[in-house]
Amino acid sequence: MTTIKGVLFDFSGTLMRIEPAESWLRAALDASGTAMDDAELARTAAALERAGAQPGGASPARLPAELAGLWEARDRDAARHRALYTGLARQVPLPRPELYDALYDRHMTPEAWSPYPDAAEVLARLHEAGIRTGVLSNIGWDLRPVLRAHGLDRSLDHCVLSFEHGIQKPDPKLFALACDGLGLAPSHVLMVGDDRTADGAATALGCVYLPVDHLPVERRPGGLRPVLELVGQCAEGGRGTSHC
Repeated sequence: MTTIKGVLFDFSGTLMRIEPAESWLRAALDASGTAMDDAELARTAAALERAGAQPGGASPARLPAELAGLWEARDRDAARHRALYTGLARQVPLPRPELYDALYDRHMTPEAWSPYPDAAEVLARLHEAGIRTGVLSNIGWDLRPVLRAHGLDRSLDHCVLSFEHGIQKPDPKLFALACDGLGLAPSHVLMVGDDRTADGAATALGCVYLPVDHLPVERRPGGLRPVLELVGQCAEGGRGTSHC
């Protein structure tokens, strides 16, 4: 039976969740000193959400052909990531041109993200148990300051971010880099993530995979607790579970 000695977590939709589109837009408006009444704000936020303009939010309802190439490679390079999401936002008219960059800048702030209710506890308990932990994220910017601001970095050993390596999940090379960063063979590593295609591809390298649901934080109070149960089961010899 496999013994799990390390756990890799996806970031968005797994450890943390981006704020609702309305508060995201309101923050950018406030930062630029732009007024918008509540009804218009709600309509504009909904249009931005349909456009897929919020990183970490919904995918575009319709992807413009001219942005298709950027969409496929968005998490391999910081400049492409910004170009894609500001380009998606520009599908929606805003009162000031600088708001498109202001929206992008807002999503990288700690205030734009909320940890899932059990994230800190689960990370801390794994750390106390001697389990190596890391974040493996498809992302176009450095999320470490966000983790630090919310106190999650204290229980993390390593971060692998796709844009820093020019490759993105489901490429097995990125999983291999993350396992190497933990100092563990893939067969001893559990990957936890909300994307069954991108995160689930860890199994091709020999990792164990545990899916979680990408839900608002208030609707997933204990979604990460099964990680502790699975690590415990596999540490005790599997107890017949197919995951181990």
